[in-house]
Amino acid sequence: MAGIALAVIVSLASIYLGRDKKAVEAEPPVGQVESGPGTSPAAPEGGIATLAPASETPAPPEPVREIPEAPASRLVRLRRRLATSNNALARALAELLSADRIDEDTWDDFESTLITSDLGVGPSTELVKKLRSELAVEGISEPAAARDVLRAELVALVDPTLERSLTLDHEPGLPAVIMLVGVNGTGKTTTVGKLGRMLVAQDKSVLFGAADTFRAAAAEQLGTWGERVGVQTVRGEEGADPASVAFNAVDEAITQHADVVLIDTAGRLHTKVGLMDELGKVKRVIEKKAPVGEVLLVLDATTGQNGLTQARIFAEVVNVTGIVLTKLDGSAKGGIVVQVQRELGVPVKFIGLGEGPDDLAPFDAEQFVDGLLGQ
Repeated sequence: MAGIALAVIVSLASIYLGRDKKAVEAEPPVGQVESGPGTSPAAPEGGIATLAPASETPAPPEPVREIPEAPASRLVRLRRRLATSNNALARALAELLSADRIDEDTWDDFESTLITSDLGVGPSTELVKKLRSELAVEGISEPAAARDVLRAELVALVDPTLERSLTLDHEPGLPAVIMLVGVNGTGKTTTVGKLGRMLVAQDKSVLFGAADTFRAAAAEQLGTWGERVGVQTVRGEEGADPASVAFNAVDEAITQHADVVLIDTAGRLHTKVGLMDELGKVKRVIEKKAPVGEVLLVLDATTGQNGLTQARIFAEVVNVTGIVLTKLDGSAKGGIVVQVQRELGVPVKFIGLGEGPDDLAPFDAEQFVDGLLGQ
């Protein structure tokens, strides 16, 4: 009986000890937590393990901002593009310089082409007269020798003495305010975006005001331009009062201590007097917050004489301080530069030669002429 009792005791003890050993083996070491759903990987020895959230939505990536091209390199690139453009003025110059000899018929053809290239009758006659006089005095009849004389006269006609820099001076605590005006289809909203990029490249803090509230896509389009270079766009509801949007944009620029605020206005038709009056109202309302330092008129260079009509009427409504000529590539007639400057008495300050985001550059008289001459 004693032997049977002893065997039972030993068996029970073995079972108990086996269970205890398994429990100990299953237990993780001190300072370590098992990995599993809802837990973080084991902490290193001596470390403190923390629980990770069961599920976590990753933060959206920051938008990649583009680095705009510097204005200096734009001039070189756009001059090359101008040299290859197929406009009437460039062709007239090429024909004059490629003639075997410059005779009376050559001069007549040259003057006719200048007139039809939007240079205008007055400037065309003036240029031909000066060229003929100088070439006669110097005894020059060969086109190759006439190139320097021609270049000098063209540069004088475009007038390098005009002040073409953008007015960015402003009172302390206020931004420089620039309004862009023009009819539908001239590329005005795009020009606001491109000009903003150029200012960002010059380390200016910029803010956009989407005061074109009549065109549904205008504010969206401007907002997209701003996002690409980190510029905020102040907008209103579709159909909102443009003057109030412009006012709010300038107010926000003051709050943010921005250097420049660019105001996009509606592409109002120059034949509608009521809309033109409203443009004057936008300017007056803005000036309750800060002076408007620049009013840039955006003109499509391909519109020729119609563009000059637009320029005259806009100049009567607001004090236009400069011209932005878009679409000077392709079928544009380069003579419009001279015509519009003489018509308004204000300089062409920027030119656009393409659809790219950096295809806008400060206008330079000598670069422009060299482009036409293919130099």
